[in-house]
Amino acid sequence: MPHSLPSCEYRIEDLAHASGATVRTIRAYQDRGLLPRPERRGRSNVYGETHLARLRQIADLLDRGYTLASIKELLEAWDAGRGLGGVLGLVAEVNGPWTDEEAARISRDDLDATFGGEPDDEAVAEAVELGILERIPGNDREFLVPSPQELAVAAELHAAGVPLDAISGHLRELRGQVEHIAARFLDFTTEHVFARYLGHRPPTDAEAAEAAGLVRRLRPLAQQTVDAELARAMRLFATRHLQQHLGATAPAAPADPDPGPVTLPAHTLRAVRDLVGPANVAAFISAAAEREVQSRTLDALSARTLSTE
Repeated sequence: MPHSLPSCEYRIEDLAHASGATVRTIRAYQDRGLLPRPERRGRSNVYGETHLARLRQIADLLDRGYTLASIKELLEAWDAGRGLGGVLGLVAEVNGPWTDEEAARISRDDLDATFGGEPDDEAVAEAVELGILERIPGNDREFLVPSPQELAVAAELHAAGVPLDAISGHLRELRGQVEHIAARFLDFTTEHVFARYLGHRPPTDAEAAEAAGLVRRLRPLAQQTVDAELARAMRLFATRHLQQHLGATAPAAPADPDPGPVTLPAHTLRAVRDLVGPANVAAFISAAAEREVQSRTLDALSARTLSTE
């Protein structure tokens, strides 16, 4: 009759059953240095409660979005005597909601009525793909609406005569531009604010707590900056647009002096021509310059806001 192990000791199969990991996964964690080696007793490997706790810790960090490489660094910090509480608090702060808006639900009947009364399965599928609507498992007559404000904007545009395919196309374009702004803001704040917390070691609890506090303070700044710049741009371009359509009857803003032609290096022009074709060189250079101006404006406004904090 085989000898049974005490309840606090496990063979690898028992450890796999208790932790929910597979035997293969446990061995892979050992090979990566994430899991301590078991105790060798004769011809058997024996695992303990520390192994089970470590496996549950790894599973929790994976659920939070950490990679195995990051988890190894965190666990090494834990083993060196530094806690994970501050780091996990920072993760919770970053992963928390970035808006006060609450999700809502809408029935398919109400959705159809909101957008003209005629069912449009293709438009619904497009909205689901864009994340404006989310399907609810087991309920094909109701949808989750992550952002009721965004859905309301789409409804107002459609009521004003904008086709649904034009709305979805505009949203795709807008989303790409907003994601660029978000990436630039994160690069900017990482370089000037968070770099000291993001070295080649996990931060201490105190550092992580300080970083989490900064996330709370800086979280609204990106939206405030975009709101201010959007209001400025909308006023500028709406005025110009109205002047054009009214035959410039309104007083025009003084024109900027002509900066004159700008000479670009020949190799730059060749590279652009090879990339977009001869017919699109001027448009590409103009768009690239405008994008750089917008990025620098965002950086300047962000720096100004940070300096007032």
